[in-house]
Amino acid sequence: MAEPLRIGVLAVQGDVREHATMLQDAGAEVVEVRRPQELDGLDGLVLPGGESTAIGRLVRLAGLEEPLRAFRGPVFGTCAGLILLARAASDGVPGQPLLGLLDVAVRRNGYGRQVASFEADLDLAGEAEPLRGVFIRAPRITERGPGVEVLAALDGDPVLVQEGRILAASFHPELAGDGRVHERFLEIVREESCVGA
Repeated sequence: MAEPLRIGVLAVQGDVREHATMLQDAGAEVVEVRRPQELDGLDGLVLPGGESTAIGRLVRLAGLEEPLRAFRGPVFGTCAGLILLARAASDGVPGQPLLGLLDVAVRRNGYGRQVASFEADLDLAGEAEPLRGVFIRAPRITERGPGVEVLAALDGDPVLVQEGRILAASFHPELAGDGRVHERFLEIVREESCVGA
């Protein structure tokens, strides 16, 4: 039997436990990442939702900014994780760290503040059943490069995108109890593992 995939979850702030549960339910081994050396030996990495300025500050304090940028495995970012992955962000804090691993520009809280949180059914590429999207202070993707594939949209705006080994969502798939986005991420990890083998 194959070894389970080792997936890191950035554990400085945010929805760490919820992502860990979804990944474990899908058969992965989860490693909480708080220090650069904890990235070693991981097959993939999740950047969870939370408060993007707090996550950015804690990433910088822990010396994780460059190691995250240098991580070569697949990465899945949700909400604040999408902001961290983006090449540009508006309505943010000056100097907020951005990894620039995903060719998108985002607007923080682009779908409204906490009180404007909502849920919506999304058509997921390749799936017959809609996906429930939980949007909490969600970033809006305002620009995307030509290599960024849209896997789900809301009112014409991309909310789940993929560019090569990078998967990112404006919403919180870990809060809806639907494991399909996490399973899709693990498929990307398996494909990358085969390519790198």
